[in-house]
Amino acid sequence: MRPMCRCFKLIRHGEPLVDTQETLREPAAGEVVVRIQAAGVCHSDVMLYDGYVDTGTGRKIDLSRGVAAPRVLGHEIAGEITELGAGVSGLKVGEKVVVYPWIGCGTCAYCTTDRENLCSNPRNLGLQLDGGFSQYVFVPDAKYCIPAGNLPLEQAAPYACSGLTAYAALKKLAPMQPSQTVLILGAGGVGLSGVRFAKYMLGIAPIVADIDQAKWPLALEAGARQTIDPNDADASKALVKATGGGVDAVVDFVGTGESFAYGFNALRKGGKMVSVGLIGGSTPVVPATVVFKAVTIQGSMVGTCGELRELLEIAQKGVLPPLPVQELPLDAVNDVLTRLHEGRFPGRAVLTP
Repeated sequence: MRPMCRCFKLIRHGEPLVDTQETLREPAAGEVVVRIQAAGVCHSDVMLYDGYVDTGTGRKIDLSRGVAAPRVLGHEIAGEITELGAGVSGLKVGEKVVVYPWIGCGTCAYCTTDRENLCSNPRNLGLQLDGGFSQYVFVPDAKYCIPAGNLPLEQAAPYACSGLTAYAALKKLAPMQPSQTVLILGAGGVGLSGVRFAKYMLGIAPIVADIDQAKWPLALEAGARQTIDPNDADASKALVKATGGGVDAVVDFVGTGESFAYGFNALRKGGKMVSVGLIGGSTPVVPATVVFKAVTIQGSMVGTCGELRELLEIAQKGVLPPLPVQELPLDAVNDVLTRLHEGRFPGRAVLTP
C-alpha cells in the first residue's frame, strides 16, 4: 500500500494554500522521491502566490501562467531519498540531499551548458512542477539531488535559492581587493546570505543598507561591517564621503525602484551593480549617467546546478556563518506567507514537514 502525502496547494492566486492529502504515486523511470525534512519559504513564493510582479508603472508581470494551479509551491528543499525510479544510479535510499529546483527543458543551449536557470521552457520545482510545501517531492533526475553531507538540513535547504542566488550574484563581482567596498541592499533572507558569503568570497566585510533597523543586528552577526538606513540622507552623504566618491560594488537584493536608484547613485566611477531583487517598482536611468560614470549594471537570477554544488562544498567546510532560521511546522505555511508579504519575518522561515 502506498503512503499518504500531505501538501499545501495553491488553488487560486491570492487565496490561502489548501491542506491536501493524496496517495503518493510510484516514481516514474529516472525519478527520485525525496521525503522533505526542510523547506525554506522564499519571498519569491509570495509573488508566485500573488501571481504577479508589480513593475510600479501601472503594469504587472503575469506569473500565473507559469504557475498553473493547482500547484504545490516551495523551491528550497532538503530531505532524505526514499525511492528511486527505474534506471537511477549514483544515489541510494536514505541519502540526505539538497534539491536543485531550477530545472530546464534539458535540450536547449542553456540546459546543455549548465545554465538551466535561464531556460525558456522550464520545469522548475514549485512553479511548473510540484515543490516543497509537502511531505514528499518527485525530482525528475538524479543529477538535481546534491549530497547535503554534514549540513543540518534546516540550514541546507535555503542554499537551493536564497543561498544560491546570493552566491551567483557575488561571483559576478569577483575578484575584488580588500581595500574596496561592497554595499548590500536588503538584510532579508537572500541579503543575509550575501552578507554571510561576502567575506569568504570577496575578502570584504560589506556595508548593509536596510530601512528596517530590526534587521541590523542580524546583518552585523552575519558579518556586515556597518549598517545604514537608506532613507537617512545624512548617512548616505557620509557613505559617499567615507568611500571617497562612492562604493566599488552594489548588490541589490531588494529590487524596488527606490533601492535600485539608491544603489546606482552610491556607485563610484567604474563601479558595478548586480540587480537581484524582485519586489517591484521602477526608476528612471539616464543613459548619459551610465556613460559618464562608466558603471556596469548586471542582472542575476538564481544560479546554476554547478554553482549549487560549489556552494554546498564550501558550506560543508564550516567557513560560512550560519543562516538565522526559524523552524516551523508545515501547516504554518499560510501564516509565513502572510508575514513575508507584510515584511514581518526576520531571517529565513524553514518548514519541517
